Amino acid sequence: MDFLPILLTIGGLTLFEIITSVDNAVINAEVLSTMQEKARKWFLFWGLLFAVFIIRGLLPWAIVWASVPSLGPIGALTATFSSDPRVIEAVEASAPVLLMGGGTFLLFLFFHWLFIEPKAYGLKGERFFHKQSVWFYAVVSIMLTAIVWYALKENPFIAFGAVVGSTAFFITHGFKQNAEQEEKRLMQKGRSDLSKIFYLEVIDATFSIDGVLGAFAFTLSVPLILLGNGIGAVVLRQLTVSNIDRIKRYKYLKNGAMYSILVLGAIMVFDGFGFHIPQWLSPISTFGIVGYFFLKSHREAGLKLAPVVAQGSANRSSKKRG
Repeated sequence: MDFLPILLTIGGLTLFEIITSVDNAVINAEVLSTMQEKARKWFLFWGLLFAVFIIRGLLPWAIVWASVPSLGPIGALTATFSSDPRVIEAVEASAPVLLMGGGTFLLFLFFHWLFIEPKAYGLKGERFFHKQSVWFYAVVSIMLTAIVWYALKENPFIAFGAVVGSTAFFITHGFKQNAEQEEKRLMQKGRSDLSKIFYLEVIDATFSIDGVLGAFAFTLSVPLILLGNGIGAVVLRQLTVSNIDRIKRYKYLKNGAMYSILVLGAIMVFDGFGFHIPQWLSPISTFGIVGYFFLKSHREAGLKLAPVVAQGSANRSSKKRG
């Protein structure tokens, strides 16, 4: 790979990791606010090492190794930098299964957000789909049936990858639902800091799956995924500590994350079916979508703050006159 595509890929991975983990950062900040200083410092240091090197490090490597067992553990890590024709052929042969599974997972994730999850409505039509939440399971079931039907014509293993992706979605979705209930109990008095740390590590691992699977839409290179996701995790952890309230004011960032997930999921599915997808499309689309919703959030937050500032100035002026 040339330097510019590598830089673009790492930048896209970093941004994608940050925006898909904003919800996780908000949960972390709320739970950390109830913990003692020593426990907070312990989590922010050791928890960061666990999140970057264990979860976001081992998970993509394990996924590639599971998709291409013949590579072995070392080969799975260095596969995309290898010049061995046999290694390249093995990765290319197994990539559609991985891409189809990850793409199906991301598409399910988007439609769950669109139909069911509470949201700030950033585009026309979102309110309508949210009111039709009962149709979520019908939509994803029909979509999975269509993907499997066409995949069976190409390769049964690709169809199996789609089924694995849907299974992974419902498993992680169950963990997230349980985490929401557990968070309410943790915020009550009397819960130990140790139990809160354990909860934060588990929820971080669950949320990281979205970012890791989406990363394969950018590249199959495990070292690049480790670098991009790792930088994103470090940046987000710092934002969690320093300025999470400001991030929460940008209410459409989640919309940007989910529309990016829709595009990346579609790219992975089409790539899994053998369509040629330019390598630059994933990072460029992520920057464009997130940039649009960031500006939309910033503009609306600025308009809401302006009357408050004006009112404050008027109050100060009246006091001076008095």
